Amino acid sequence: MGYAVLHLEKTSGTDAGMSAHIERTISPKNADPLRTHLNKELVQFPEGVSNRTHAIQHRLENAGITRKIGKNQVRAIRILLTGSPEDMKRIESTRQLDGWCKDNLDWLKKTYGNDNIVSAVLHLDETTPHIHATVVPITTGERRKAKQEPTGTKKKYKKKNSDAVRLCADDIMSRDKLKEYQNSYSEAMAKYGLHRGIDGSEAKHVSTSQYYRELLSQTEGVQENIGNLLHQQKQVTEELSKIKREIKTEKLKSTAVNVATSAIEGIGSVFDNSKLKKQEKEIGKLKAENTTLRTQNKQLNEHIGHLKNEYEKTTDKLREELRKVYNQFPGIRDIFNVEKLCKAVGFSEELTQKILTMNPVGFKGKLFSAEHHREFETNHSIAKIEKDSAEPNRLRLFVDNLEITEWFKKKYQEFQKDLGINPKLKQGENRGFKI
Repeated sequence: MGYAVLHLEKTSGTDAGMSAHIERTISPKNADPLRTHLNKELVQFPEGVSNRTHAIQHRLENAGITRKIGKNQVRAIRILLTGSPEDMKRIESTRQLDGWCKDNLDWLKKTYGNDNIVSAVLHLDETTPHIHATVVPITTGERRKAKQEPTGTKKKYKKKNSDAVRLCADDIMSRDKLKEYQNSYSEAMAKYGLHRGIDGSEAKHVSTSQYYRELLSQTEGVQENIGNLLHQQKQVTEELSKIKREIKTEKLKSTAVNVATSAIEGIGSVFDNSKLKKQEKEIGKLKAENTTLRTQNKQLNEHIGHLKNEYEKTTDKLREELRKVYNQFPGIRDIFNVEKLCKAVGFSEELTQKILTMNPVGFKGKLFSAEHHREFETNHSIAKIEKDSAEPNRLRLFVDNLEITEWFKKKYQEFQKDLGINPKLKQGENRGFKI
């Protein structure tokens, strides 16, 4: 029996990091770039809104909220919707995925309100198909909990309009409502063979932000700078571990020295000779070395903290710069995806740069098809990229006037005919790489 998976998580601020992951402005390590074009935005943004982060802010500004939003107040709730990996693969292979997406959207709108669903993205470039939805917790009605005095008596407040629009994640994320969500979601997913997990299970969720480790796409120079910082941090950490081991050893020595000092002082009262004085000097030297090591340990810890701060500042700055670039030049994201695709199929760096000029480029050699798990050779072909006639904001890669997947399909058919095989391909399969 498969399970329906529903996971909710609060977030404050703009949540730009998760937006970068969901919208693939930064490619995750666990995503296949050759399948990224299959991802789909299921909720249309309002006019003038270009991404998830802006959509959250647009909803907050247009919901009619009269109270000031607190700095640390939860502004959005991330929702992950999926199922057991084997069952999601079954749903995809039996062409039920469109219906599954529609039923998920219907459930989200019914549960949280149509206007509060500001984003929902289907990801098909990871191992298990899933939806990342974003809900802005706008609500009305009486507050869930009345404030109380320390004595337990209710504090008297001026009665407020019960129909006033409020931003309140606690109302939406209350314990009883979370259980209701699990129940109603599993009912909606039952027709796909997905059922509710065990009620009251002690299993713990891993947060989405903890599960996804964002990987920042950068220029070589920036990568080198961050790499240097990480290398320095590694060296400092190794040196610190070494010093800690030495300090531990010195502590043991210090304990032995203290015992020896007490004994020597007792003996010195009876025997005052040069040997005892020499031992006292050695003891003093060890104590001084121990103090020096402690000082060095403190300095190294401070240096490590400084390196971490610099690394975080650099990373935040790069994310902000990338966001500005994508906002100013929306088409650059597609160019990056084309570049990844060219490299994935085997175009050299030089050929890739020529192809990105949007001009036809002649070439010869071998190209690799991940679908057919083999290379196909050509003595002379023409590669170029063109805008998708159906989606002008998308780009497609063509070889010999065929989309790259169709070109691979043609080459594979020729390969099969050379082996004496007459392939019968299903109509409508392999529609090509859409960037």
